[in-house]
Amino acid sequence: MEEIWIGIDVSKARLDVAIGEAGEIWSADNDDLGIARTVERCSQLHPRLVVVESTGGLESRLVSELYLAKVPVARVNPGRVREFAKAAGLLAKTDKLDARLLARFGQAVKPAPTCLPSEEEQLLSAMVTRRRQLIDMRTAETNRLPTAHVSMQPNIEKLLTWLDEQISTLEQKINAFIQSHPDFKAKDDLLRSVPGIGPVTAAILLSDLPELGWLDRKRIAALVGVAPFNNDSGFHKGKRRVKGGRPNVRTVLYMATVSASRFNPVIRSFYEQLLKRGKLKKVALVACMRKLLTILNAILREHAPWCLSTTAS
Repeated sequence: MEEIWIGIDVSKARLDVAIGEAGEIWSADNDDLGIARTVERCSQLHPRLVVVESTGGLESRLVSELYLAKVPVARVNPGRVREFAKAAGLLAKTDKLDARLLARFGQAVKPAPTCLPSEEEQLLSAMVTRRRQLIDMRTAETNRLPTAHVSMQPNIEKLLTWLDEQISTLEQKINAFIQSHPDFKAKDDLLRSVPGIGPVTAAILLSDLPELGWLDRKRIAALVGVAPFNNDSGFHKGKRRVKGGRPNVRTVLYMATVSASRFNPVIRSFYEQLLKRGKLKKVALVACMRKLLTILNAILREHAPWCLSTTAS
């Protein structure tokens, strides 16, 4: 039986669906009814894979419904698809052509199907994301305060007070949510047993890196974006650089590593060794990020808390 690859281009108002490179194309509204009809038709076709681009969350409902209907779906990075189009010489761009391109990309690249987080993980991720947004707002208002007109400063100070209250309330809700779910609580206790890992870092790892403890050290490092990639050609040996990954996880892991390089004996020793070997501080910190991530991955995989003797070995 011929395998069917489906590409769906998602916009705010419409879904454009293409079956393979030369099959049928149809459109549907990007609403409850349109999504339901699209999922039903895709399910009847029994595709090998449905490919959808990440579009700032516009695709989330469609991907969730396809996943719940047990239709294999892959949410892919639009940058990868665009580079694929350039390599294939496909320069024209319309919604229908993009849907056809996604089907062709899926057949050629065969990306892994997306595995959605559980409802609890999505809720925790939503709270953690909202906390980050509020902190960004507080930082922006704090920076505006010194240069604001004196008549506007009380307004900004009032807003800062409100933001502080909202952040504090949200942090309490996040902690209560973790403590009320045994699986999250067990993982949180394991993660926070590691010197350098605090409640915020643990919450973000739980919500935005559910693969932690399930993948091997190389794959988890690549997923986060702390795995160095070679840049060699012939006799030229270029510098290895990290790329890709999940920015929010990488950011909080960096801050945790800075703390761990001072207070975690294993990470501190490793960091000092790298500096003695002439490594730049940023290079050494990235290497420590990868080592700390490897330790956290092993701790969750083995369900064993931090232990200096076994970790150091």
